[in-house]
Amino acid sequence: MSFSEEPVVRVSNASIFQEDHTVLSEIDFTIDKGEFVYLIGRTGSGKSSLLKTLYADLPLRLGHAEVVGYNVSNIKSKEVPFLRRKIGIIFQDFELFYDRSVAENLTFVMKATGWKDPAKMKNRIAEVLMRVGLGAISAKMPHQLSGGEQQRVVIARAMINEPQILFADEPTGNLDPDVSDGILKLFEEINNSGTSVLMATHNHKFIEKFPHRVLKCEKGRVLDSSKEKFELSGWY
Repeated sequence: MSFSEEPVVRVSNASIFQEDHTVLSEIDFTIDKGEFVYLIGRTGSGKSSLLKTLYADLPLRLGHAEVVGYNVSNIKSKEVPFLRRKIGIIFQDFELFYDRSVAENLTFVMKATGWKDPAKMKNRIAEVLMRVGLGAISAKMPHQLSGGEQQRVVIARAMINEPQILFADEPTGNLDPDVSDGILKLFEEINNSGTSVLMATHNHKFIEKFPHRVLKCEKGRVLDSSKEKFELSGWY
């Protein structure tokens, strides 16, 4: 099997804990290269804990998980930055530096992930901002942007290192419906270019308008729409 055919995420017989509390157990799923998957479930059902485990913010104490070739079950702290260069992480609350311009926000991430050539950095910033439809805002401060524009900056930041997969935790949770649709369409465009997406969402209308495979956190398990039928209502 060639690398391109390997799943970008593979989780088997895993359990996730918060301190001594079992959040999710018997987790088994894969995400293929170029696949778009929704992650749904009620508040507190384990969606964020699952995402944090996949990007190595929460240790996996039981079972096996592999993300873009890294075994997160026993990943060393010094390896985590290398894992995160191959993935993109997008949060609901943006997590931008509000005392720095858009370009400075992106530059900070680039320097932290090994970029050194100023000319290449400037060109890449222009590329990712154009990619998300924000070609002329690099000098602006985050507070000068709308919520939708700020989220596009966050997506641009996540795309800096051409990730194999984007992990998005409620990326439209703070946005109004029209803006949310634009953000979802942007994720679709990114996905169509070959980047996998795992998106946690409470927006059931996304699944109706843009159907994809669904993982559902429910009663301590992760249900997979590619393996079993389950009710899509009652979680939002």
